[in-house]
Amino acid sequence: MSVARHDGAQAQSQGAAGRPGPIRVVVAKPGLDGHDRGAKVIARALRDAGMEVIYTGLHQTPEQIVDTAIQEDADAIGLSILSGAHNTLFAKVIELLRERDAADIKVFGGGIIPEADIAPLKEQGVAEIFTPGATTASIVEWVNANVRPPAV
Repeated sequence: MSVARHDGAQAQSQGAAGRPGPIRVVVAKPGLDGHDRGAKVIARALRDAGMEVIYTGLHQTPEQIVDTAIQEDADAIGLSILSGAHNTLFAKVIELLRERDAADIKVFGGGIIPEADIAPLKEQGVAEIFTPGATTASIVEWVNANVRPPAV
């Protein structure tokens, strides 16, 4: 497995879990989809916002993605799916996180996901879905506000 690590320059404030340092996000391309430009753009935006990003590369299985997230002590997993397999792949990642007692790792994603599929994905445990046209700023803002918000 090829894992590229990108450390953000700015440190985030101490999170609600009490762990100092930047938010850690695994960005992954599950399944057979070979188009990763969008995932790389999101990975760079998160990194530029001060997060630590681990990009897993193309053609990852849900098992590989969850293994990486657990090994890297990730706060979140961002999945990019353009292949139409979002219902199956998101569900499998959520299921594996639960099985491995890692359901505290938030899962969000984006890609070509029909509006009708978004509510069922959220019911399964996907925290947020970003569709085409979402800005990198809105994704960064959501991650900062929802993944490991600062303790009040």
